[in-house]
Amino acid sequence: MRSEFTVAVHCLALLAYLPDHRASSELLAHNVSTNPTRIRKIMSTLKKSSFVKTKEGIGGGYELNCQPAEVTLAEVYRAICGGTLKPHWSSGNPEEKCLVSANMALVMDGFFREAELHYEEYLERNTLQTVLERLRQCQQKTARGETHIHE
Repeated sequence: MRSEFTVAVHCLALLAYLPDHRASSELLAHNVSTNPTRIRKIMSTLKKSSFVKTKEGIGGGYELNCQPAEVTLAEVYRAICGGTLKPHWSSGNPEEKCLVSANMALVMDGFFREAELHYEEYLERNTLQTVLERLRQCQQKTARGETHIHE
């Protein structure tokens, strides 16, 4: 899986946490701990999917264009990097006479397709609001001196 999904959720969560505020790519990059160019690329994809909108010029930046409780993590995942559980390289060679070499890529592709479906089903049950709630749980547990969130 590519890290763009995590970066996208992070940016959306920050925008949801700061409603009625715009955030520059520099501010988002600083918060995510990455570079503004990477943020702009990801935010461009989020804008195409209508999760965010932008305002140009002084005081401009990115603004949330959705309701956190209505956006599932599966929607964000599909917009940013759906289908990335499968690696780009497969072992074996379909031209070989060996049963293992000739069929390993096909068998593994099936596992990755099934895993992708299960992963998206799980993400479908969670929203951007879920992320905000878990962030608040972290804050509460930190205030009490706890270090882990227990589900």
